[in-house]
Amino acid sequence: MNTILRKSVLGVAGLAFAGGVFAGPAAAHAAPTVESGKPVAVAVQADKPAVDKSKLIPHGVQGAQSRIDLTDEQVANAKAIIAATKKAGMDERAAVVSIATALQESKLENLGHLGDRNDHDSLGLFQQRPSSGWGTVEQITDPEYSTTAFLKGLKQVDGWQDMPLTEAAQTVQVSAYPDHYAQWEQQAADLVGEHWNS
Repeated sequence: MNTILRKSVLGVAGLAFAGGVFAGPAAAHAAPTVESGKPVAVAVQADKPAVDKSKLIPHGVQGAQSRIDLTDEQVANAKAIIAATKKAGMDERAAVVSIATALQESKLENLGHLGDRNDHDSLGLFQQRPSSGWGTVEQITDPEYSTTAFLKGLKQVDGWQDMPLTEAAQTVQVSAYPDHYAQWEQQAADLVGEHWNS
């Protein structure tokens, strides 16, 4: 085979190969075909509806914000707070207040008896005390129960929706450090924004 003929054959083969490569991916994006008069089903993944960010931090954050890396267990506790908030018929802002409170009180860890490290008999995500009427040890260390108890207290605060987060949380918790809840508002809002519709 002479050189010109061989170059021609290789050139045609190269064009055929290149045409297949370039046409292949384009064909993958073509519209679904109709077979036997029936349309081919195309799976479409719907995005989760977005959370209205203006509901999460309606008054803006107050002061410097803190943030911690969360373990899977801590994220699960945040999701449990969100689920309990929805079950109580309360909105995203209530979940933000609840999660910020739990971040301050326990770093979203469901604390049991810690001996001398406990603040009196404070337990669970919200550091609630059996001796103060929050419930039994078993109840307080159940994330759904403890969140519902916190939210019940929050509902009794007139105008909590219009208060700065730290004021609403403090009215329920009666903490020795009333301004410390504010530092967790952004991380709490981020968690609610990520998990409210998941």
